Amino acid sequence: MSKPIVAIVGRPNVGKSTLFNALAGENISIVKDTPGVTRDRIYADVEWLNVNFTLIDTGGIEPDSSDIILSQMREQAQIAIDTADVIMFMVDCKQGLVDADAKVADMLRRSHKPVVLVVNKVDSFNKYMADVYEFYNLGIGDPHPISASNKMGIGDMLDQVIAHFHMEEMEEAEDDRPRIAIVGKPNVGKSSLINKLSGENRLIVSNIAGTTRDAVDTVVTWKDKEYVFIDTAGLRRKSKVKEELERYSIIRTVTAVERADVVVIMIDATEGVTEQDAKIAGIAHDRGKGIVIAVNKWDAIEKDDKTIYKYTNDIRQVLSYMPYAEIIFISAETGQRLPRLFETIEMVIENQTLRVATGVLNEIMAEAVALQQPPSDKGKRLKLYYITQVSVKPPTFVIFVNDKQLMHFSYTRYLENKIRDTFGFKGTSLKFIIRERKDKEG
Repeated sequence: MSKPIVAIVGRPNVGKSTLFNALAGENISIVKDTPGVTRDRIYADVEWLNVNFTLIDTGGIEPDSSDIILSQMREQAQIAIDTADVIMFMVDCKQGLVDADAKVADMLRRSHKPVVLVVNKVDSFNKYMADVYEFYNLGIGDPHPISASNKMGIGDMLDQVIAHFHMEEMEEAEDDRPRIAIVGKPNVGKSSLINKLSGENRLIVSNIAGTTRDAVDTVVTWKDKEYVFIDTAGLRRKSKVKEELERYSIIRTVTAVERADVVVIMIDATEGVTEQDAKIAGIAHDRGKGIVIAVNKWDAIEKDDKTIYKYTNDIRQVLSYMPYAEIIFISAETGQRLPRLFETIEMVIENQTLRVATGVLNEIMAEAVALQQPPSDKGKRLKLYYITQVSVKPPTFVIFVNDKQLMHFSYTRYLENKIRDTFGFKGTSLKFIIRERKDKEG
C-alpha cells in the first residue's frame, strides 16, 4: 500500500535540511536557505529497518522578523498536520526553548497527530543532556537528542518515527478499492471533475489515514465498482510568496500520489501543457504509478481535424519521459467522455498488476538479442542470461547479465519496447533492475 508520510517542521536554521539530507542519503535539498529556490527536492524516499516512508521538508521560512517567522511556522505546521502521518518537530539545543517553539508545539499537540520531538545540535550527549530536558516543557512527549551534522542519535529517533506507522498501514491495507489521485495546476478543474463524477451523492470518507482538512476523499461508484478519488484541489492558502505556494502544492501532490494506484494528471486545454504540468507529472512517474493524462476544457477550444493530433504531439514532447501515459480529452463541466475516463483507469489498473510468465519473457529477450546485438566495450560484449518479473505496481523485472557496466540505458529501453510491443502495458511505467551473475564466463 501507500508509504507513510513524515514531515519535518521547525524554525529557520535548526538543521531541518541537514537532517533531511542525512536521512535521504544524498544532498538533494539545498542546505543554505536561499529565498525562492524551488528546484530543490523537498521530498525523498527513506528506508529504515526495511520500513519505507516518504520524508517531506516543509521548509520555506524566511527569517525576517519574529512575527513573520511565527506566522510562517504556523502555516508550515498546518501543512504538516494536513498531510503527514507523523510529524518530526525540530528544535535547537544551542538556542534553547523559544516562544515560537512553544506556540507551534501547541498547534501540533491539538492536532492529535503523532509528533516526534527532535532536539538537534546535541554534539555531546554527556555535555548537553541537561539542556535537552528543558524541552519536556513543550508537553509533546520525550525529546530525542540528535546531531544531524554528525549523524548521532538518528537511529533511535527513526525507531520512534516508524513505531507510529503500523496503525495507519493496517487501516489502509484492508481497503482494496482502487485509489485515484486527481492532480494538476490550480484552477484546471480538479474539483469540477470530482463533483461531476460523484453527482449529488457525494460521500466524504474522512477518516482514512492521510486525509487532509482541505482535500477530501470521495467515493464514486461506476458499474457497481467503488473508486476512491483523492482530491488535491484543497490548497487555497494565501501566500505572498509564489514559490511557497508552489512548494505547498507539490507537498500536496506528493502525499496524494503516494496514496494512489492511478494518477489522473489534468491539463488545461486552453493553456496547453506547461512546465508546471511536467513537474507534477514527474512526481507520479518517479513513483511508478499508473498514469492517465486528462486534457480538460476540451469543449472550450476551437477544433479542426488536426487539433487532437497537435495536442497529443505537444504533450508527448513535453512529457517525453513517459510515452506510456494514456491521453484522453474530456470536459469536467459537460461530462464529455467521462465514461471513457473510467474505462481508461480500469485498463491502467489491469496493466499495473499484469504478470508475465518467465518463459515468455525469456523468449522475448532471446528474440530481441538476435535482432539487435547487445553493446560491447573494449572487446567485452554484454551477455544477457535471464529475465524474470519480480513484482507489480509497477511491473518490475530483473535482468541477469555478465557485466552491469555494459548494460546501457538505450539497450534497456530497447528491451522495454520489445516487452511493450507484446503486452502493451499502456498507462504504466516498467521498472528494470540489472543484476550481475558471476558464475558464467563473461
